[in-house]
Amino acid sequence: MNKKRIIMIVLIILAIICAIINSVIENNELEALSKYGSRGEEVRTIQEKLKRWGYYKGNVDGIYGSQTTQAVKDFQKKNGLTVDGIAGTNTLKAMGIYTSSSSSSSSSSSSSHSSDVNLLARLIYGEARGEPYTGQVAVGAVVLNRVKSSQFPNTIAGVIYQSGAFDVVADGQINMTPNETAKKAASDALNGWDPTYGAIYYFNPSTATNKWIWSRPMTITIGKHRFCK
Repeated sequence: MNKKRIIMIVLIILAIICAIINSVIENNELEALSKYGSRGEEVRTIQEKLKRWGYYKGNVDGIYGSQTTQAVKDFQKKNGLTVDGIAGTNTLKAMGIYTSSSSSSSSSSSSSHSSDVNLLARLIYGEARGEPYTGQVAVGAVVLNRVKSSQFPNTIAGVIYQSGAFDVVADGQINMTPNETAKKAASDALNGWDPTYGAIYYFNPSTATNKWIWSRPMTITIGKHRFCK
């Protein structure tokens, strides 16, 4: 009788250990999410976004191969993330891809992200609502490039509200309600799409009167705006 009880206890203990091991494995898999060798819709979404932002040149096939891995690494490097080529929780958040495993633990960061999107969208709408979509993203990218530059404030709000930086702040257009296109452009800029190639200034050559701005090295012209460093 005692032997049977001992066997039962041992079996119960083994079952508990197995459950703990499985739980650890599942948690590790959730942390890894998509990586080399993964397949499926999440991988396809990652590829679509990275291709749209210029990081990925391959086929959108839902297969996480070497090209996807390198594109993820490039995205991670540009956005200050751990460069490991794995689309884990933080990388997916930066891409704007939220999974059930990450959304529950990111309510505060999501709120902050939403605030940034709204403010950036208001600037884009005020400054570039008549521009092509790429040009609207480009205006948002300039703001983010300034945030990263030591020459400017290190927050989106700080850059936008810096004295004399943007006419729409001075004339009140910053308070207009942005449309969905401006919001989408803000999200794309925040997620790493930079059509300006690192520009920190832009101006309209048809209306610019500041001689200094003409001296800045041009990176690209999109619509009516000339972007420069």
